[in-house]
Amino acid sequence: MSDYKYSIEAKNVNKIFYKNSKEICALKDFNIQIQKGTIHGLLGPNGAGKSTFINILGSLVKKNSGKVCICGIDIDTNSKLSKFKIGIVPQELNIDPFFTPAELLELQAGLYGIPKKKRRTEEILDNLKLSDQRNAYARTLSGGMRRRLLIAKALVHSPEMLILDEPTAGVDIDIRTSVWNYIKEINSKGTTICLTTHYLEEAENLCDRISIINFGRKIIEDSKINLLNIISIKTVCFIIEGDFIIPNDLEEFQPKKDGKKLTITYDKKTTNLKNIIDILAKRKINFQEINTYESDLEDVFLKLIKKN
Repeated sequence: MSDYKYSIEAKNVNKIFYKNSKEICALKDFNIQIQKGTIHGLLGPNGAGKSTFINILGSLVKKNSGKVCICGIDIDTNSKLSKFKIGIVPQELNIDPFFTPAELLELQAGLYGIPKKKRRTEEILDNLKLSDQRNAYARTLSGGMRRRLLIAKALVHSPEMLILDEPTAGVDIDIRTSVWNYIKEINSKGTTICLTTHYLEEAENLCDRISIINFGRKIIEDSKINLLNIISIKTVCFIIEGDFIIPNDLEEFQPKKDGKKLTITYDKKTTNLKNIIDILAKRKINFQEINTYESDLEDVFLKLIKKN
């Protein structure tokens, strides 16, 4: 693979659409750096600008200004080579219904000029659990199978950078997990991946770094761990032995009693769980079970979107 640091690098990208003589700013001074070899999440509500940026990468939309490089190649100065470096899985199920999966992959490989000896049709179909449907017409496939076939098409030329726009939309849980595992596998072999998703569990499971955008601007970009640390509130639930009265020492933690269950919320930056357990021990309140709950990416996402 080429010597470059960022698989995608965008600087001050702007895109304006016009609707009924009205300006709609889809991207405004948008900046992003996707490090080579990582899985990078691009998150934001509907209309945030995610698909516009992906369409710029795929040369389906022309930016008004700014600079974009794919695998170190400027898309304005060497459009043809930059397209070969990238594979894009769109949201829309744009598959010719009268071809089989095997035919579609062979056709796609031919369009990219891949010699027959170097084609990976059977390997890709097998990895995406489509081997049994290799000779079925695409129109007979379920929505989940078509989604996986789109991923397969994007991989025929072994791109260095793979863009997944809502890769598991409409896919059942079992297939979603197998797609996740395959994404991790191709990433482990060196392919950089950028994914947009509305399943925040998906971003939490897959991504190393995450950018959150809204109204065409990047709100924040950081590691998944740092983003999860933005919200430091934790919840702990105790199952108490016997009857109990909530001690005054715990009032600052918004305690809630429900039968034998005691639920406490605390800030992990200022309080240690051991402090709470020590208070219970001091008051001779014994517990049979303890469960803790951390904030997840959805909490972070909603907080940042609301704030911005």
